[in-house]
Amino acid sequence: MTVGEKIKQIRKDKGLQQKAVALEVGLDQSNYNKIENGKREPSVEVLQKLSGIFGITVDELLNPDDNKKPTPVTVEDKTVAEKIRLVEQLEEEDKNVIYKMLDTMLTKKKFQDFFQQNIAK
Repeated sequence: MTVGEKIKQIRKDKGLQQKAVALEVGLDQSNYNKIENGKREPSVEVLQKLSGIFGITVDELLNPDDNKKPTPVTVEDKTVAEKIRLVEQLEEEDKNVIYKMLDTMLTKKKFQDFFQQNIAK
């Protein structure tokens, strides 16, 4: 879906007439029609006015494919292979931070195990 199609869909969903929206935005109906039909790109000013009229953000107008915002990733419920794949998608610096944390935790665990087996007796 193009930006123009998205604008048209929102206008219709809100029950607004093209002529009324065009007037509110400050365009004549033929120029506004060109925006909805993809023959003309809306200016930033027009996008801001439309977002105010429609009660949505400019970002919502510019996301014509209805891309949803990313959802948080929770690794707790993933398999080990999925967890590794997710870590591998990170930038090198972030991966190194995770590896250092794992090293620290594993070392701590080894010391705890050693202490339990040799000193706590």
